[in-house]
Amino acid sequence: MHTVVELRVNGDRRTVGVPSHYTLLETLRYGLGLTGSKQGCDKGDCGACTVLRDGEAVLSCIMPVHEAAGHEITTVEGLADGSAPHPLQDALDLTGGAQCGFCTPGILCSAHGLLARKPDPGREDIARALSGNLCRCTGYTKIFEAVDIAAEALRTGVTPEAIAARRRDPAEAP
Repeated sequence: MHTVVELRVNGDRRTVGVPSHYTLLETLRYGLGLTGSKQGCDKGDCGACTVLRDGEAVLSCIMPVHEAAGHEITTVEGLADGSAPHPLQDALDLTGGAQCGFCTPGILCSAHGLLARKPDPGREDIARALSGNLCRCTGYTKIFEAVDIAAEALRTGVTPEAIAARRRDPAEAP
């Protein structure tokens, strides 16, 4: 049996017909063609499917799509500002925090949710916020550094590139 669902995704109102058993992830990927959120474990363990519901990180692979109706859903595709990447995306690139990239969309959404509620997080805050996102490639250090750089960029208006350069060589500080 199919159902018609009206969602607000990345600022746009979208109506889609999907099988009634679909999760939010299946609806985003197969109903709406938003393939940034990855389908990993399908049981809420890996975090590759993480999106934001009203600004809070949620696992879209275990959320029935009807639980997303009436909420603002933000996927990794909705983080950038037009053609300009979000500071989190810039920082992850600068630090080498994205290796194979499979976990990256979920990590970006989890980190975005953290920075929205806590603009100046400590390392423990970052680790806690990303604890549901598994990455087999990086060892997390570069990811944590990227979130810290993005947090500073968002607070100060300084570009992630300038912050990363200053941290590499304090003599390069603007």
